[in-house]
Amino acid sequence: MVNIYEYIAVNSKTYARRMVDKITRRSAQIADFPYSGREVPEYEAEDIRELIEYPYRIIYRIKTHQIDILAVIHGARQMPDDIK
Repeated sequence: MVNIYEYIAVNSKTYARRMVDKITRRSAQIADFPYSGREVPEYEAEDIRELIEYPYRIIYRIKTHQIDILAVIHGARQMPDDIK
């Protein structure tokens, strides 16, 4: 998230803080309601899901006793192949 903050902060430190806070709150939602995100269309795997905090996609994997955040990417970027 440091990269996201630094990128946005070039134009607005206030907006950068707000975006990081929004993404962090979404992470709490994932912890409380892991199946609230949709399956990621690019992977077609039930355990890989995403929540949108526009313009970012928070990609995560649900495991038996934990949830792994795999990536937070800008919606305009192509999905990386190596997160699966």
